[in-house]
Amino acid sequence: MISWGSADASATERSSAPAPPGTRAFDRRPRLAQRLATTIVAIVFVGGALNLVVTLLESSIGPVAAAYGVVCALALVAIQVLHFGRQTSRLDSRASHFLLAGQAALAYVPVLTFGDAWIGQISFFLGSVLLVLRPRIAWPVFGAGVASVVVIMSFVPGASVLDTVYSSLNIPYYGLVVYLLSRLARTVADLYRARDELARRAVAEQRLSFAKDLHDLLGLSLSAIALKGELVHRQLRKSAESAQGTLGEISEIAQRALSNVRAVAHGYRELTLERESRTAESLLNASDIAVRIHLDQGDLPVRTRTTLAKVLREGVTDVLRHSDVEQCEITVRQEDGRVSLDIVNDGAAQEERPPPGAGMASLVEEVRELGGAVTAGPGPDGRFRLHLDLPLAAPPEAALAEGLPSAPPSGAPGLRSTLNALFCLLAAQPVVLVIAGTTEFWKLALAVGDLAALLVIQLAYFTRPATKLRSPQSYGVLAVQACLVYLPAIPLQQNWATAPGLVAGCALLVLPPVAGWAVFALNTAAYVAIQVGLGTPPGLVVFFSTGAVLSSLVVFGLIWQVRLVAEVDSTQRRLAGMAVAEERLRFARDLHDLLGMTLSAIALKSELTRRVLAVDEDRARAELEEVLGLTRLALADVRSVASGNRELSLESESRSARSVLAAADVRVRVEMLEEDLPGPVRTVLAVVLREGVTNVLRHSNVDSCEIAVERTSGGVALDIVNDGVTGRPEASGPPGAKVLRQDPSGSGIDNMAHRVAILGGKLTAGVEADGRFRLRAEVPV
Repeated sequence: MISWGSADASATERSSAPAPPGTRAFDRRPRLAQRLATTIVAIVFVGGALNLVVTLLESSIGPVAAAYGVVCALALVAIQVLHFGRQTSRLDSRASHFLLAGQAALAYVPVLTFGDAWIGQISFFLGSVLLVLRPRIAWPVFGAGVASVVVIMSFVPGASVLDTVYSSLNIPYYGLVVYLLSRLARTVADLYRARDELARRAVAEQRLSFAKDLHDLLGLSLSAIALKGELVHRQLRKSAESAQGTLGEISEIAQRALSNVRAVAHGYRELTLERESRTAESLLNASDIAVRIHLDQGDLPVRTRTTLAKVLREGVTDVLRHSDVEQCEITVRQEDGRVSLDIVNDGAAQEERPPPGAGMASLVEEVRELGGAVTAGPGPDGRFRLHLDLPLAAPPEAALAEGLPSAPPSGAPGLRSTLNALFCLLAAQPVVLVIAGTTEFWKLALAVGDLAALLVIQLAYFTRPATKLRSPQSYGVLAVQACLVYLPAIPLQQNWATAPGLVAGCALLVLPPVAGWAVFALNTAAYVAIQVGLGTPPGLVVFFSTGAVLSSLVVFGLIWQVRLVAEVDSTQRRLAGMAVAEERLRFARDLHDLLGMTLSAIALKSELTRRVLAVDEDRARAELEEVLGLTRLALADVRSVASGNRELSLESESRSARSVLAAADVRVRVEMLEEDLPGPVRTVLAVVLREGVTNVLRHSNVDSCEIAVERTSGGVALDIVNDGVTGRPEASGPPGAKVLRQDPSGSGIDNMAHRVAILGGKLTAGVEADGRFRLRAEVPV
C-alpha cells in the first residue's frame, strides 16, 4: 500500500498562488499546472517509497535486495516524471508504449521479491495506462490491473478479505491521482496552445459573416451600377435624354450605397456604456434635463455590452423627443447572472407617446436573440420607464454570432467523470476501515451517512468550476465539512474513520494562503491527536496521518487543476473574442476607408457625365468608362475588405485622386516619391490619400488641392493641402500649429490615425496660418 509523505509547502504555495490578470499570467499557467502535477506525483512516490523502506526494514532483507528495490523504484518514478509527466512527450509514440511496458515490468516483477510491500507501485503503471492507451483499451487494462491486486493479495499470508478490498480501492485511487494530475496539466497546455487556432477560426467565421453582409449590402447596388452603365453606352447611340436619366439613377444608387456603407461601418464598431453614458449626460444636461447615472455592470461580453449601449442611446434619443421631461435616471445593474438597464423619466405617459421608431424595434429583436427582453411603460410612481433585461450567459446562437465555438473543452466530460470516481474511491476507503472495526449497525450507518454527506458536498460544490471559492458561502460549507469530518469521532470512538484530506485540501482553495496553510497544519495536528487519543497503534498513526497530509494536497491539486482548465478555456475564449472584436473594427475601418471614396467617386462622376453629355459626348463616354472602372474597383475592394487581404498601390490611388478631383473642378497638383516603399507603408499612405481626398470632395468650396509624398529624416510623409474653409486654428496653439481635427462623420480621421499609429507614425490635421487645411501623415521607414 502507498502511504503519503509530507509535501514541499513552499513549492505548492507558489503553484497555487493566483496569477495576476493579463496575458503574462495566462502564459504562466501551463507551467504552473505542470509544476504542480510533477510535485504531487513526486510526493506520491516519496510516500510510497517511505512506506516501502519501512516495510523492507521490518522484514530484515539483505543489502542486495534493498539496492534492487531502490533501483526499481527510482526507475519507475523516473519514467513517470521525466517522460509521462512532461507535456512535450508524445503519448501515442512507440517510445511511450515501450516505456509503458517497462513500467509494467517494474511494477509487477519486484512483487515476487517484496510481496505486498511493493504492491503500491502498481498505481504508477495504472495511471500511465490511462495516459498512453486509447480509452477503449485503457479502461479494460486498468480493470485488469485492479484485478491483479486482488490476485496478489490472495497469496499474502494473513491478508483478510477487507485487506484485499482496501488494497483494491487504494491502488486504483492513486492510479487515478497520477493520471488526472498529468492529464489535467496536459489539458491546460493543449488549451493554451490552441488559443491561436481558436482565434483564427473565430476570425475566419467572422469574415464569412462579413462577406455575406457585404454581398447583401453592396452586391445588388454595384451590379445595378454596372448594368446601368452598359445601358448608358447603348442609349448614347439613340437618345441622350434617356442616357441622362439613367446616369441620374446611377448617381442615386451610388449615394444610397455610400450611406449604407457608413451606417454599417458605424454599426460594426463596438460601443461602450461608459462613453455612451457620458454622451447621454452631456445631451440631457444641454436640454436642461436633470440626469442621474449609476453604472454597476462589471465585465460584460462584447455583444451584451454593445447591445446595452445601443439601447441606452436609443432610449435617451426617445427622452430628448419630449419637451416635458425635467428629470431622467439611468441605472445599469449586474446581479444573479443577469444585467439590466433602466431609463426612467418624468415625461408623458405611454399612451401620450408616439410609437417607437425603427431603431428601437430592431434593437428589441436583437435583445430577444440574446435571450433578453425590453419593456416600456409607466411605472408604479407614474414615471415612464424603459427596462432592458439580459442574461450574461449567451445562448448558442449568440456565441455563434460572435464567431466563438460553444463546445466544451475537448475531453472535459471524461475528466469530470474520472474525478468523481476518484473522490468516490477516497470516501470508500474509510468505510472499509469502519466495517473492519465494528459490526454495530448504528455505527456503520453513521459512518456511511457521514462519508456520503462529505462526498456530496465535495462533488456538488467544491469540484464545480463555477463555484466562487472566496465567498462567505464557501466559508460556511467548509465549516460544515469540518464538522462532518470530526464530530462523528465523539460517538464512534475507536471505530472512527474519515477523510480529513477533504477539509485541508479545500481550505487551501477557499481561504487566503496564510489562513489556508494554518488550517492545513491544524487539521493534520488534530487528526494525529485524535488518533493518539483513541489509542491507535503508532505505526497506523504514522500511516494514516501521512495519508491525510498527502490526500489533502491531492484534493487541492486536482480541484485547482480542474478550475484552471475552465479558467484557461474561458481566457482563450476571451482572447478569441478580442480577435473577433479587432476584426470587426478592421472591417469597419476598411469598409469606410476603402469603399467610401470609391462610391463617392462613382456618384460624382455619374453626375459629371450627366452634365457634360449635352455639350461633349466624347468626354461623357470617357467619364462613363471611368465610372465602370470604379465599379470594378469597388467590387475588388469588397473582396479585400471581407478577406482582410488588401495591399493598395499609392501610385494608382494618386492617379484616381487626380481624376476625381479634376472631375469636381478642383485644381490639383500631385508630387509622388519615385522610390519604392515597403508594402505596409505604401498601403497605409494609399488609404490616407483616399480618405483625405474623400474629405476634400465633401466641401464644395475647395478650389485647389496639393498632394505630395516626400522623404523626411525619419521616414516618409504624405501631405494633402486644400483651400477649403474647414475650421480655424486652436486659440491655445502657436501660430501655424497643426491641430488634430475630428472628422464630422466620426470615423475618417480616427481610422487614419489608427492605421498610421500601428506603423509607429503620427497623423496631424488642422488649419495652417495661411488659412489652408493640411492633412499630414508621417510614417517611419
